[in-house]
Amino acid sequence: MKVAISVNKARDSTLLHQIKKVLDYGGFSVQLMRDGDYSVARDVDLIISAGGDRGILDYFHKVVTDSAPVLGIYESDSTGFLAQLDVRDLEASLNRIDKGNFEIDHVFRIAVKVDGREVEPVLNDVAVFPSKSATLMEHVLKIDDKTVWRDNSDGLILSTPTGSTAYSMSAGGPMVLQKSQVFVVVSVNSLDNTRRPLIIPNDTTVEVADIVSRYHCEIVLDGGTRMGIKKSLQCSKHLVPAKLVRLSGNPSIVSLIAKKVRLAEDLLSMPPSAKLLLKTLEYEGALSQKDLSTRTMLPERTVRLALRHLLTRGYVKKKTSLRDARQRIYELKL
Repeated sequence: MKVAISVNKARDSTLLHQIKKVLDYGGFSVQLMRDGDYSVARDVDLIISAGGDRGILDYFHKVVTDSAPVLGIYESDSTGFLAQLDVRDLEASLNRIDKGNFEIDHVFRIAVKVDGREVEPVLNDVAVFPSKSATLMEHVLKIDDKTVWRDNSDGLILSTPTGSTAYSMSAGGPMVLQKSQVFVVVSVNSLDNTRRPLIIPNDTTVEVADIVSRYHCEIVLDGGTRMGIKKSLQCSKHLVPAKLVRLSGNPSIVSLIAKKVRLAEDLLSMPPSAKLLLKTLEYEGALSQKDLSTRTMLPERTVRLALRHLLTRGYVKKKTSLRDARQRIYELKL
């Protein structure tokens, strides 16, 4: 079997070497795909993405054409929603991977145009917000060129079913089963309490137009890439779906959603600082206490107390950094 390993961040280099060593031992033909070099995506039987969920999201931002199915690998002592396999279990799974003993989920992506210019497609969600928090944004929501509402809110999130358990859910959106062919639209903290989340068919075109705010606005792609926006955001179903490997015996989407439901119940009584740390770790991956303080702009004492709460509740795990054994990093354990 021909396998390509996708990695585009220096921090994933240790994980990359672990994966390559195991695949070489198993007799697989292995190629490395560095950032910007995705020409082999259709020439191999399987893509292995290092870096957990963030690695998968980054891969499908860059690869807009058809690709071999992707198996996400995450580091030991962490977890993944999209990523399926702990690096420690890779060697034990080589036989079923080689025999093709897995399912392939075809998951649709969102094609995104910003002010008429096409940008990277997204797998989870695209959001539009003012560049400064606590600032309202006026906008018009259109579906297939028909105005649905004019709104004044903190921002708007457009999500796929895959992303409905991430940022969208945190903003009050519904959880949707992954195979549903729908978009989820959530107006965040609207001044009009009738602006409930919308579920619409994914064969429609969604436009956020006439965007106005005191400060310039930005779109956020899958919680990572940011770029400025002046007038309009246009979204539709991308022509090429993402192909995700699902190994038999791994938790189903329904069971993963059930875990999210239990988390949502706990969030009701969770301190705001702990909620912010959870969301930061979800999008950024493993971080040290200092990095968390920098990213969230919370005082170090507040971060320390919030981490203690999350560790006690079992939502976060502390481990030793592979790059610096003196440093402790924190990662989601959901």
